[in-house]
Amino acid sequence: MTVADEGTKRETADFGFETVALNEKQGRVDGVFHSVARRYDLMNDLMSGGLHRAWKAQLIAMLRPPKGRPFAHLDVAGGTGDVAFRVLEAGGPATQVTVLDINESMLRVGAERAAGRYGERIAFVTGNAETLPLPDASFDAYTIAFGIRNVPRIEVALAEAKRVLKPGGRFLCLEFSAVDVPLLDKIYEAYSFHVIPRIGERVAGDADSYRYLVESIRKFPTRGAFAGMIERAGFRHVTERPLSGGIVAIHSGWKVS
Repeated sequence: MTVADEGTKRETADFGFETVALNEKQGRVDGVFHSVARRYDLMNDLMSGGLHRAWKAQLIAMLRPPKGRPFAHLDVAGGTGDVAFRVLEAGGPATQVTVLDINESMLRVGAERAAGRYGERIAFVTGNAETLPLPDASFDAYTIAFGIRNVPRIEVALAEAKRVLKPGGRFLCLEFSAVDVPLLDKIYEAYSFHVIPRIGERVAGDADSYRYLVESIRKFPTRGAFAGMIERAGFRHVTERPLSGGIVAIHSGWKVS
């Protein structure tokens, strides 16, 4: 083992409420998504009461893929294709989407769902958000929905997002946030910790994975702190838009140069 490997082993990361070695987190996250891949989209409907559809619709409305010119889009941690399909349907015939996910089980679900509907306009790529296997300045926009909190080194993923965007490109992140409406926060807390794992057990046969996902939401930085991380990565005109009382938020940033 090299000195660098030893250093990485000593660094830690949050895995829900558990603290693990940095180099262990990705493998454990992979295990979660291998387990839930086949039921992932169904579980999103059940857990959110269908609200995730409205949140993603708002994401696409902010993205505004053009209909009259080529548009190269990257959707990271979007293996099942849910966001990618929306981008393709909102954009014009010259819109192309690359779906990148580290989890091949999720990508298989997405490729099956695409079933040739979009031809060469969509590609599914196995890759890590921290080391994107993609060239510099090659995309007009980058989205990541409910995935950034599972990345071991968020600041590295943000730097990679900026690297692959063209000047003038946009970064958009849809992620769970902190509820800031009195009473709703208590209801949401009880629902998250007591109901969601039970739904996971009954529908996906896996309560532990959904318990981790709930815990990971609570460990994610506040909206202001995450906006600061986006700015430090070099993005400009950074904004945050809370939705549904702060249950989720859409963060936006632009690569100016």
